[in-house]
Amino acid sequence: MLKLIPSIIPPELMKIMMEMGHGDELLLCDGNYPRQGSPERCVRMDGHGIPELLDAILRFLPLDAYVEHPVMLMAPGPDEPEPEIWRVYRETGIRYESQGLREARLERHAFYERGRKAYACVATGETALYANILLKKGVVKP
Repeated sequence: MLKLIPSIIPPELMKIMMEMGHGDELLLCDGNYPRQGSPERCVRMDGHGIPELLDAILRFLPLDAYVEHPVMLMAPGPDEPEPEIWRVYRETGIRYESQGLREARLERHAFYERGRKAYACVATGETALYANILLKKGVVKP
């Protein structure tokens, strides 16, 4: 065990975040996310929700400051309201990033295509609809 690493982050996920380079993306997907939309490298965390995991990840993973939208959210259908979980994501993001998450939305099929190209994914047991989120890794500044 190590000090100060939240117990929710398994060693495999910490290793993946350490291996990621600037611009690589990490996909956090909900319990309904299809396998064909995932990259080969995947960490299973079925007993956890995305908000608690996002909070732990953002302690270590800097978001890319060189792109307009380092965070992508899966957009709901045209007649569906914005998911409540996005508010939780934004509240979490502002604790770790001075400008917040700076997110954009991607249509469902476009999100699957981009998610498939992510460096890795974390498959969670999140039950909220449209809870999927892509994080683009930035650089650690001295």
